[in-house]
Amino acid sequence: MKNNVFVEVKDLLTQNLRTSGIYIAFVAIILIFTIFTGGTLLSPENVTNILLQNAHILIMALGMILVIVGGHIDLSVGSVLAFASAVSAVLVIRMDMPWWVGVIAAIVVGIVVGAWQGFWVAFVGIPAFIVTLAGMLLFRGLTYLVLDNVSLSPFPTDYRNVASGFLDGLFGEIVVSEGQGLKGVAQTVDIFTLIIGVVAVVGLVVSSLRNRRTRQSYGQAVESMFLFVLKLVAVSAVLLAFAWALAYNRGFPWVLIIVAILILAYNVVTNRTVFGRHVYSVGGNLAAARLSGVNVKSVNFWIFVNMGFLTGIAAAVFSSRSNGAQPGMGNMFELDVIAACFIGGASTMGGVGRVGGALVGGLVMAVITNGMQLLGVPQSWQLIIKGLVLLLAVAFDVYNKRRAGTAR
Repeated sequence: MKNNVFVEVKDLLTQNLRTSGIYIAFVAIILIFTIFTGGTLLSPENVTNILLQNAHILIMALGMILVIVGGHIDLSVGSVLAFASAVSAVLVIRMDMPWWVGVIAAIVVGIVVGAWQGFWVAFVGIPAFIVTLAGMLLFRGLTYLVLDNVSLSPFPTDYRNVASGFLDGLFGEIVVSEGQGLKGVAQTVDIFTLIIGVVAVVGLVVSSLRNRRTRQSYGQAVESMFLFVLKLVAVSAVLLAFAWALAYNRGFPWVLIIVAILILAYNVVTNRTVFGRHVYSVGGNLAAARLSGVNVKSVNFWIFVNMGFLTGIAAAVFSSRSNGAQPGMGNMFELDVIAACFIGGASTMGGVGRVGGALVGGLVMAVITNGMQLLGVPQSWQLIIKGLVLLLAVAFDVYNKRRAGTAR
């Protein structure tokens, strides 16, 4: 049995190197920065901050993975985020409209921009690189016009709670340590957040068992029960540790609800819908997709509408987090979003990439950035290192293609 397990682990690490490599690298990066920061990286407060500071990147990565899988690229997401945030700020701060009007406006602006860019790509036939490069300039300029070259702040409390609010105290708290001294404050953990963590683990176990049984019923190969249980235990431990960190700090963030719902939704979209299969078909083999009757123009159009929709949500989240809108906001966000997808295993040629990989890639970039900030690395070197990480990720993709004998 031991030999079989070792063979399975070897096959998992070598035959599917694109997927397994990112998880190994993620763990290694966390360990390295945890050691160099003296454990600060994994402190409850810092774990919460990493999530809050990078939620908008993770949201946009869900859309960018579909863009890249479809064989395109979007260089305009930073400028579109700034433009949608500017519109929201003008409505809520300058015109004193309700906070929810600003949120809806940001999403609508994102959808309209996505439809605009999708039209040029899908129906006019201009490459996405050119269309979104033009969009990067166009929507940055519109941001300056809308804001009249000035920053707008602050947003009302309800708007700020979109990205900075917490669900805590719903089911009470557990005291884990008593405060010391006259002004000592007892340390508590939020019960609701812990329950959410347990529910997530139960959902993971049930879903994994159901998928395993389904594959077995169709006669497909599955890993040994030992390896299956080992993977479940490892992932469950990570989820519970994450839930504990949130519960120990400030409770369950509102923005995590948004991110979790989107992750679940886009897992379904990419794996269980006709549109998702068509995106992979178009990106993997355009000629074959056309011969199979796929409406390529429609697929490409909706890919960019979807990207705009998610950028609008990210704009509401980021403007809420930053408590305002500035003409230069969102600058270089496209780097982090695109890097998240390529680091997560997406192919530069299209047709390959997963939602889970893009999320892990986004977390890799988030941990690298946060770790360097904790170590006091200068901003110039942070940009250099992040650029090199992106280059190495694409080089790794090319290596995988050559290794599989599919290099062009």
